Amino acid sequence: MGAGMARRAARGGHDVVVWNRTEQVATDLAAEPENDGRTTVAEPLERLVELVKPPRHALISVPSGPATDAMIEQLAGILAPGDVIIDAGNSRFHDSRRHAAELKERGLDWLDIGVSGGIWGLEVGFCAMIGGRRDVFERFEPVIRTLAPEDGYLYCGDAGAGHYVKMVHNGIEYGIMQAYGEGFDILHASDYDLDLAAVARMWNNGSVIRSWLLELAANAFERGGNELEGITGWVADSGEGRWTVAEAIDHDVPAPVITLSLIQRFRSRRTPDSYADRVLAALRNEFGGHTIKERK
Repeated sequence: MGAGMARRAARGGHDVVVWNRTEQVATDLAAEPENDGRTTVAEPLERLVELVKPPRHALISVPSGPATDAMIEQLAGILAPGDVIIDAGNSRFHDSRRHAAELKERGLDWLDIGVSGGIWGLEVGFCAMIGGRRDVFERFEPVIRTLAPEDGYLYCGDAGAGHYVKMVHNGIEYGIMQAYGEGFDILHASDYDLDLAAVARMWNNGSVIRSWLLELAANAFERGGNELEGITGWVADSGEGRWTVAEAIDHDVPAPVITLSLIQRFRSRRTPDSYADRVLAALRNEFGGHTIKERK
């Protein structure tokens, strides 16, 4: 998604400086003619301070945890007071609060952006949930407005708020996907010879369960047939569902659907290849490009 955001920002008229641990990835991105010459490579990363006028806004999109911590520390070592570090990955909101406090002591500002849109964001826009100081958000808002679809971004509050809202968003996503998986499992097991792609397409026209996920389900069925050929029902979880359940427990909020959806993903990795799990694995691949385990 980081590459998609860089492309969308450049194609929206913003000057973008990119860096990737694999230099060729950044070089190839900068060379794309669609970016209209607005993308420059910082290599080594320290060149960022030469190529961008202060106050600089450095947006990172890497896996949560140690990778994010290391990237923030590397940037903090080269940026100047008043510059902003923006975490657009799926970090836990506790970490975002900590990062904001630590960077404040070094004179650096902070934004956390929970981003939804997956590999389709370049085309349709990235839904953005933002946390941090409002004045810092307002300074960066023109870029966010370019990245997001119309009405597709929101300033949520202080540091961590953006990642908190994204965390719950992903917990809800777990429940919706589980319901679709179970529903298509029942249809698949029925005595009728149903075209599941056609069912999904039909439901997406006027029914109360229409959604983008259902559209992606239809795509998956059209590609893999009713049996979702080549897909094993092994379903990963990337953290946000766990964090949502933990937060529900901390606040005494009953969240049985999200909790059971998470537990079902654990089960899928012990006894894989139920049909419902195949649907979930296919959906994760469709919207996020997440790896699937192929069936032998």
